[in-house]
Amino acid sequence: MINSSATERTDRLYNLLPVVYRLRDVDLGYPLRAVLHVIAEQVDLVEDDISQLYENWFIETCQDWIVPYIGSLVGYKPLFDANVLSDVSSKLGQARNRILIPRAEVANTIRFRRRKGTISVLEELASAVAGWPARAVEFYRLLSVTQNVNYVHLDRGFNADVRDGDAMENIATTFDETARNVDVRRVNSRHFPGYPNIPEVGLFVWRLKSYSVTHTPAYCFEEESPNCYLFSVLGNDTQLLTNPANPQNRQPDELNLPIPIRRRSFETQELEEKPGATTSGVPFYYGQGKSLQIFLGSIDKPVPVNQIVPADLTNWTYRPLANQVAVDPVLGRIIFPPGMIPRQTDVLVDYHYGFSADIGGGEYDRVLSQPPNAKVYRVGANLKPPDGFSRIVDALTQWQSDSPTDAVIEIQDSQVYVEQISVSLKAKQTLQLRAANRTRPVVRILDWKTSQPDSLSVSGESSSYFTIDGLLITGRGLEVEGSVSGITIRHSTLVPGWGLECNCEPNRTDDPSLVLIDSPACLTVEHSIIGAIQVDRDEVKLDPLLIHLSDSILDATSQESIAIGAQGSLCAHAKITILRCTAFGQIESRELNLIENSILMGVLRVCRRQQGCVRFSYITKGSRTPRRYECQPDLVLHAVDALLAKNDITQAEAATLKQSEVLRVEPQFNSIRYGTPTYCQLADACADEITRGAEDQSEMGVFHDLYRPQRADALRTRLAEFTPAGMDVGLLFAD
Repeated sequence: MINSSATERTDRLYNLLPVVYRLRDVDLGYPLRAVLHVIAEQVDLVEDDISQLYENWFIETCQDWIVPYIGSLVGYKPLFDANVLSDVSSKLGQARNRILIPRAEVANTIRFRRRKGTISVLEELASAVAGWPARAVEFYRLLSVTQNVNYVHLDRGFNADVRDGDAMENIATTFDETARNVDVRRVNSRHFPGYPNIPEVGLFVWRLKSYSVTHTPAYCFEEESPNCYLFSVLGNDTQLLTNPANPQNRQPDELNLPIPIRRRSFETQELEEKPGATTSGVPFYYGQGKSLQIFLGSIDKPVPVNQIVPADLTNWTYRPLANQVAVDPVLGRIIFPPGMIPRQTDVLVDYHYGFSADIGGGEYDRVLSQPPNAKVYRVGANLKPPDGFSRIVDALTQWQSDSPTDAVIEIQDSQVYVEQISVSLKAKQTLQLRAANRTRPVVRILDWKTSQPDSLSVSGESSSYFTIDGLLITGRGLEVEGSVSGITIRHSTLVPGWGLECNCEPNRTDDPSLVLIDSPACLTVEHSIIGAIQVDRDEVKLDPLLIHLSDSILDATSQESIAIGAQGSLCAHAKITILRCTAFGQIESRELNLIENSILMGVLRVCRRQQGCVRFSYITKGSRTPRRYECQPDLVLHAVDALLAKNDITQAEAATLKQSEVLRVEPQFNSIRYGTPTYCQLADACADEITRGAEDQSEMGVFHDLYRPQRADALRTRLAEFTPAGMDVGLLFAD
């Protein structure tokens, strides 16, 4: 039946013909209609081009390549490296161009210039140029001076009061208000910056994003007490972040920035009056659409705000009074009083956590793709047939009964599904097990079988394909066997170590998250976080497994553990490609196709070194690889050899310098444990050879596409242009 909008557009010329010609065309088998379809395609192209030309008149709707031209009309001056733009036909080139010439800055060029020299324009520049929320601080206001009693400046720095816990907690942070002595060092000094001085201005920026988790079960920490809960469903402590999506005002304070919630700010926050509220006020952090909320049984029964008590639950020793719920936003912990939670009642939570980028799955926007005629089975905690299924296994049962060629099982919410999942694919079948857009469902695999290991198992016949998209899998790993042709893991997390302790240490450091037994022929991992990969493949009967990792984290939980390998073999029977990834652990592979813009924190051993290439990456010393190009620490070692060849240094000095240079360029991370906000984020003290060592001078590793060095350089350049004469402005990273 022809009724789609695309078909109607294609037939519009045909529909203009008189009926008599269309009737004769039907008798002849639609030859005239076929000719007009070809003409209509060209008409549509011309019409779309004309429409786009009109859209290109405006900065809000124009194409990316038009932005520099509109900027030139208003006198916008690109940065020094923006004159050489990347190829607009590639996604990476388009992303880099958007950083070099931001659309928001071009749109506000005139407005920014009219407000040049004001403190607020610096904060807006950070958002327009780099996309980072920011707070500007004039350090002269913190100088210790003697004030005139007839004209007291209450907004200036004050003497430290050790009894003021909130002020003491804010010392050396963005919101520090204690008076300081003069520091003659400049705030923009590269090595030893100084802050309090008359001409100094600091711009604090936050690079971490605040991600939401909606209506998900809390983790009952029964090891301590059945009344103790954790916000994170994985059972680890997690710092709660402020949700700046609905700020009460536009001021860059603690409520309007994606920053960690402090215990004192959670306790001493101001209250706002709400019409019809049952209490005298509603805290800014707690409530619907705010930073966190707790529910008992269902989302219709939230815990009242007057029952929430901020507390330090470090050792779980605090005991709340009756009808009070203790919440620790720093550790993400909850304690209920005895008897408050009825039996068989679920505890649901809304909260926000911090992370660097949109990888690993979460309630962020991502592109969904599926075959054109795929049959979709919907799963949700509150769904019932025929609208959907409440369990994944029920949808799988129906899928096996229907046996469609292409199918999608889509989970509609962020609930936890504790099920025993086994997928068996027939020849030429495809199946996607995915989360709906902006949801983060969790699949928890338990120890179901006493005498056998448990895992999420996938098997299939030839030419069958299986995809996991947007899921968080914990408790066990994924096991694939049979003749499956391809496995794709996209925007998902296979928790490294199967699970987490409270301090984010892995539960099982030696167990792989992905076991591949003779299949598939190809493994693709995109924008995901996974643990170790174990390849058990017949080297005589089967070709090498093609493993393609891109924009992902491969975490074997330590540098000494095996990240990619084969049990009982020298190396995995695989051919690997790693693009823009960060890996912890040793990689042992038969062949290597390409490693590019990546960080490998573990020895890499490749059996066949005649093929493949390693480019613009960090490779741990002692690795056995094919030819390398512009890699570290090779470049710094070659620099030392050049000095030795010129007789500028002795052999002993060269050996010492080599050891020092290798240690200097070794990547440094703010955290290497999954579950922490700064997981895999390069530290500020990391060497420039790593933070700017990629092919396009971005950072190596999984966060390459964030283009943080380019953003920082662009922002520093613009700050120098918009800062008042005689003032020094420094870019300070608050996370």
